[in-house]
Amino acid sequence: MSKKGKRYNEALTKYDPQHLYGGQESIELVRSLAQAKFDETIDLVIRLGVDPRKSEEMVRGTVALPSGTGKNVRVAVFAQGETATAAKEAGADFVGGEDLAAEVEGGMLDFDVAISTPEMMPTVGKLGRALGPRGLMPNPKSGTVTDDPAKAVQDFKGGKVEFRTDRYGNVQVPIGKASFEAPDLFNNLKAVVEELERLKPSSAKGRYFRKVSVSSTMGPSIQIDSLNLTE
Repeated sequence: MSKKGKRYNEALTKYDPQHLYGGQESIELVRSLAQAKFDETIDLVIRLGVDPRKSEEMVRGTVALPSGTGKNVRVAVFAQGETATAAKEAGADFVGGEDLAAEVEGGMLDFDVAISTPEMMPTVGKLGRALGPRGLMPNPKSGTVTDDPAKAVQDFKGGKVEFRTDRYGNVQVPIGKASFEAPDLFNNLKAVVEELERLKPSSAKGRYFRKVSVSSTMGPSIQIDSLNLTE
């Protein structure tokens, strides 16, 4: 058995995988089960009661995590002229126009977020095959198509994260690191939950939060009671 497997199986003996825990309790638990030699990322996964095949039920947006992500977010900005200069000064890792687009087309994808000015979107739109499958295509709804990419760079570097439902209706959002204090992780969890509630499609029927869990990079998944998410 691999070291990862042994650690994972030991973690499974320390809690009840079938039990639904409260939000705060689940955060304490996921931190205690993160035993890897690196600072594990804590992910929140929520299955929403939506049909992502219907465009009006596709839930997509961003949320500013009050405690940040604990991650160095790499940002690429498609812009020209003064806007490009401002984005670079704001801390963007990659900035360019046609030249950056050519690099991406050639396989350069060393970034976590892509931001574009509206005028660059005809060029960026041609990169769908490279950016689309990785969820990196800039979109006005998530604030990644903007006339002020410098501010967007600061937002994403400062703890803003993007999310969208996958084809099964799941939303996965990193809410911090295992080294975070429990209240900081819990505040991030609450921020995500509140934003998802705000974005609930009017056509969504039945229970909105169908299944909720948290897990660390190498740890098992802990089920959260959707009725006690923020308690």
